[in-house]
Amino acid sequence: MSQYVDLTLLGTTFLTLFVIMDPPGLLPVYLALTSTQTQKQRRQAAVQATLTSFSVKFVFAVFGQYILQFLQISLPSLQVSGGLLLLLVSLDLLTGKDEGADERNTKNNVALVPLATPLMAGPGSIVAIMVAAQRSENTLASWVSIGAALLGVHFILWLSMRFADVIHKLLGDDGTLLVTRLAGMLLAAIAVEIMASGVFTFIHDLL
Repeated sequence: MSQYVDLTLLGTTFLTLFVIMDPPGLLPVYLALTSTQTQKQRRQAAVQATLTSFSVKFVFAVFGQYILQFLQISLPSLQVSGGLLLLLVSLDLLTGKDEGADERNTKNNVALVPLATPLMAGPGSIVAIMVAAQRSENTLASWVSIGAALLGVHFILWLSMRFADVIHKLLGDDGTLLVTRLAGMLLAAIAVEIMASGVFTFIHDLL
């Protein structure tokens, strides 16, 4: 099994992406953005947002390093900036601020913007998937593990949006709020780790 799947890489990548993308915390935003749509339109939006987010992160996982080289951006710089943005997002989750819920222009495709990007495929998750790809041993098991983690997280995201009404009724407003706050604390810790890793890598490269 270890020849085809790196369970450690799979687990760490999945958990990191899950906390960053925060499916429970995405529910209120999704419900607000699609409040004026029919049930069929909401289902289509869930599928479209999931596929778009997956595609963006897959491209950055495979070609992200080349994109950074072309733009002359180092991975440590992206880690620090992405970690800082993650920290700001975590503070929004902890304080209850949610800018995405205010964007309700039904004339625009909310599945692409802002749902897929930047809510689902934001700087934090892009940095996380690039770091996972960078730290992998560039073997079949590593890429299978990263791909499985991506698929798993996006499947959960799709499920949470597909059954958003049911999940929200089960959790209630207080339950959704509690999960969002916990995700904010974990996300803040992950943001600090990403920034610290970027700073130490930058110092090590200078030395």
